[in-house]
Parts: sequence; C-alpha cells; structure tokens
Amino acid sequence: MNKIWLHSVRLYIKIGLFFYYKKIDVFNAENIPKNKPLLLLSNHQNALLDALIIGTQSGRFPYFLTRAAVFKKPLVDKILRSLQMLPVYRIRDGWNTINNNKAIFEACSGILNKNEMVAIFPEGNHNLKRTVRPLSKGFTRIVFDTLDTYPDIDLQLIPVGLNYQHAEQFGDSASLYFGDTIRAKDYASEKRNEAVINLKTKIHSEISKLTIHIPTETYTKTIMKLNDLNVSFTNPKAIHDFLENRGTSSEINTYTKPALLKSGLKFLLICNLILPYLVWKFIAQPKVSDVEFIGTFRFAIAITLVPIWLLAVSGIIFAAFGWQIALGYILGSLFLALLAVKT
Repeated sequence: MNKIWLHSVRLYIKIGLFFYYKKIDVFNAENIPKNKPLLLLSNHQNALLDALIIGTQSGRFPYFLTRAAVFKKPLVDKILRSLQMLPVYRIRDGWNTINNNKAIFEACSGILNKNEMVAIFPEGNHNLKRTVRPLSKGFTRIVFDTLDTYPDIDLQLIPVGLNYQHAEQFGDSASLYFGDTIRAKDYASEKRNEAVINLKTKIHSEISKLTIHIPTETYTKTIMKLNDLNVSFTNPKAIHDFLENRGTSSEINTYTKPALLKSGLKFLLICNLILPYLVWKFIAQPKVSDVEFIGTFRFAIAITLVPIWLLAVSGIIFAAFGWQIALGYILGSLFLALLAVKT
C-alpha cells in the first residue's frame, strides 16, 4: 500500500513540475544503481523544490533527511514520514534536540542496509548563491557508522548538482546532474578523522563540478559578469570552462530573455487562474521571508489551489453549458499553461 501511495504522489508531483518548469534536464541518471544501498549528496539552493526534483527524477524512492522544524504539527509529521522524510535536528532547534540525531542516523544505516536510497543536502541549509558551501560532517557519520554496523555493505555515494536559471521565478529552467559513484569502503581503511576530512573534500569537489561554484572572494565580480553575458546557469561545465579560460562566451551565452509573446501568455494564464494568483500574490507571498522559499510556496499553491479552482470553474460551466464546454475549458486551460510555461 505504501508503494502505491509513493507512486501516486510522485506521479502527481512530476506532473506539477512539468507544468511549473519550462524544462528540467537530467544528466547521467544511469549512474544510479537500482538495487544497491545508495547515499545521494546534493547541493541545496531551492528549499523543498530541490528534494522534489531529485525525488521525481532519480528513478528510485529516496528517504530524505529534512529539517526537524517542519515536523512540529502532528498531521504534517505523519504526511512527511509517509513520504519517507526523516527529521534531522540542528543547533537552532535547541541543544537538547541534537541527541535525537543519533536515532535518525541509526535509522538511515538500517535503511541503507535494506538496499534503499537516502538523499542528504550536506551543506546543511539552502541558499540561492551560486556557490557550494562547506559541508557538515553529518553525512560522514552516517557513512562510517553504517560501515561499522554492517561491514559487508557495498555502500555507494553519488554527488549531485542542481542548477536553476532563476530559481525564484515561475516557468524557470533547471538541470540535474548525477555524478560518478564513489565506493564508501574506499575511505574506510583510513583513520576516522582523516577519512572524514578526505571524504568531505572529495564530495565538495565533485558537487562543485556538477553545479555553479563561484568562490566567495570573487563572487560579486564574477556573478555580475555572468549576468551581463546572459549565461545559461543550467550548464555548469561550460561556465567553469569559461571562468578557467578554457571556453568562450559564445558557448555560455545561450539564455534568451522572455519575449513579449511569453509575457502575454502569462497574463492570460493569470487571468484564467485569478483566484489562486490573488491568494499567492496578496496572502501567501507576503508571508515568505526568505527568497529561497518563494518557489516552494508558489509551487504548493500551484498543485493545490489551481486544480481546485479549475474543477470549480469547470463545474459551473458544466452546470450552465454542458460537459462538452466544461471539458473544452479544462483542456484549453492546460494548453494555455503549457504555452505560457514552455515557450
């Protein structure tokens, strides 16, 4: 029954992402083993949308470590756990909660021993800056505790790079890069402290190749230069080559700003979805304090209120004009959404 629930939710979210994003390009998904214990280690920019993209595009049903603060309400806690999300506690949650992570990490080891997949954002927080932040050592604890508890386990690690053109915008483009597999056992023979440092360095280096990584000391100057060139931020390799003087500006100058037609289509879409849009614009959006959560909350409105609104309007049309006109309205609305997002 749980698999049916997970398949249903993943399909619904995947449809939602299809209508929300202009495109999501996925690279090297074949690197993901089907029946081995796997730890995905990704950069973290766009709040919950990062997890949703990985969860719908990885081909497996990952368990996610998620900040404990969102589990406070019992109903939310139940829903999140049914979606294979586990709370991870941070200092900001209170010093007395940190010890709870021991049970969570042990649970992750047990999950991995069943040849399941766990996804972690080892930066520990999200940020829209195009740089890979220092990694916390929590994921290394899971790795080495798992190897200690289950010595025969063939634990695989895969670095992941998520890239967005304009993460906070509707109709954005994204890319998801899966890196090469890394055998956890290759680091097990070292002394624990050295192994932790070496593994963190390796994963940070690999993630930095799969996404845009601009060092802090040159960030402002570099990002202004890239923005002036209208680069495609979904192509990290081309940008890294350009910044290292191995590529040309013509190879990265591939992003086209929205044309007048696209703006007109979005206006028509807003008119058609006027109530959900007003709820977002004047009720939900003003309550979003962090820019990293804008996409997440807008997407939540899109997959909840928008279907309800369309069904309500089509119901009124059905009562007044019949099912043919109501069906035409639904199909026309979906076609308009595709035009507004995909053009």
